[in-house]
Amino acid sequence: MAVNSIGEYSFPSRSRQELYGDGQLVHVWFKENPWFCASACFRAPKAMSWGDFYSQLVVPYAEEDPDFDPNARREWTLRGEVITPSDDQTLEELGVRHKEVIGMRVLAA
Repeated sequence: MAVNSIGEYSFPSRSRQELYGDGQLVHVWFKENPWFCASACFRAPKAMSWGDFYSQLVVPYAEEDPDFDPNARREWTLRGEVITPSDDQTLEELGVRHKEVIGMRVLAA
């Protein structure tokens, strides 16, 4: 669909990477979960370990679902590809970039 504009938009984004220094915005999408209709956005340092990211940011968010089990097996995706993060890997080592979406889906027991 075509868009008609009354002028050129030439303003820098207010959420561009350079404004966050060593941090970045990371979205987490809890797939197939009726409690969450959209992804959540977290500000996290690029050097934050996956274990800390999960336990300090994702778990407190996901615990809003009364059925959430932090120890359940999950499938994680990044850019549509399945990833297997280890607790000691940093977000940067995993290839997570600014404003990227990490998907998580609970696997059947």
